[in-house]
Amino acid sequence: MNWDETGPDTGDLTDERLQDRLVDAGADGEDTAVEAALRPKDLHEFIGQEKVREQLDLVLKAALARGATADHVLLSGAPGLGKTTLSMIIAAEMNAPIRITSGPAIQHAGDLAAILSSLQEGEVLFLDEIHRMSRPAEEMLYMAMEDFRVDVIVGKGPGATAIPLELPPFTLVGATTRAGLLPPPLRDRFGFTAHMEFYAPTELERVVHRSAGLLDVAIDTDGAAEIAGRSRGTPRIANRLLRRVRDYAQVKAEGRVDREIAAAALRVYEVDERGLDRLDRAVLEALLKLFGGGPVGLSTLAVAVGEERETVEEVAEPFLVREGLLARTPRGRVATPAAWAHLGLVPPQHGAKGQQGLFGA
Repeated sequence: MNWDETGPDTGDLTDERLQDRLVDAGADGEDTAVEAALRPKDLHEFIGQEKVREQLDLVLKAALARGATADHVLLSGAPGLGKTTLSMIIAAEMNAPIRITSGPAIQHAGDLAAILSSLQEGEVLFLDEIHRMSRPAEEMLYMAMEDFRVDVIVGKGPGATAIPLELPPFTLVGATTRAGLLPPPLRDRFGFTAHMEFYAPTELERVVHRSAGLLDVAIDTDGAAEIAGRSRGTPRIANRLLRRVRDYAQVKAEGRVDREIAAAALRVYEVDERGLDRLDRAVLEALLKLFGGGPVGLSTLAVAVGEERETVEEVAEPFLVREGLLARTPRGRVATPAAWAHLGLVPPQHGAKGQQGLFGA
């Protein structure tokens, strides 16, 4: 299993807004447990991200040849594309242990100093959501990355003393869904940066086949293609859909998955052929049926679908925009011709002026 239309950061969304979405790219408890079993162990097993794999392979092999620790690595991209998996592969390829933490868990410089001071030589420190780290800890990280040293402040006020603490060489792997929020001084200290792209359907088919083999699911090529086509370009979603299709097949089809079984299972879970779920379609239907395709304000649209404004903006809209089904304009949200076609509706002959101006419809 592998894992920026850059939309709003969903890191602060409450679990309640996301927990019932089968197509959410964030990891829940079940995902975390299953990912441990499905995660590839080396770069050759890792599917997709061809350029990133090739470049990273050169960086790691060169470091091993020199007998040195690898350069610090920054991985950016949407959730579910393989950043955590690649960090573990980096540690495995370098024959080094890995320490895993996250930006939100480091709220004070002392938290970071405690982690850094306990690292072994050559150890990989994986810092997820690095853009959410506190500013004091971030400034301490500058010196640690560049000079392998931190200054620990002892005492307060005029009597405070800075004690330099030497660190063993280590490799920091930072992961972020919002690379633009990283300050340039931090970003510039990474020796290798890579952006994780969304996966093509053919790559996701390979992910589904691999995961099906590990989960002992009997699936044919058409069944894997059906799941891959509804997975939003994200391996984590593909694996989640595969598990739900497996459940359906075990109850309804003696455990075998083909195109018809996969399609029937995903209809039950309200994931359509383009990967839209109930919330996505509710937003589009309100925009098209109630407001003639827009433009309409975000707050009005949220009231129409019975959701919070932030839920519509941060959960539903990024994928709809990336799929070319919805546009954000200064006058409000506007449906594209592709949205009308996807829902099988006919646009008004004389649509809203904003839509005419944007799309000529």
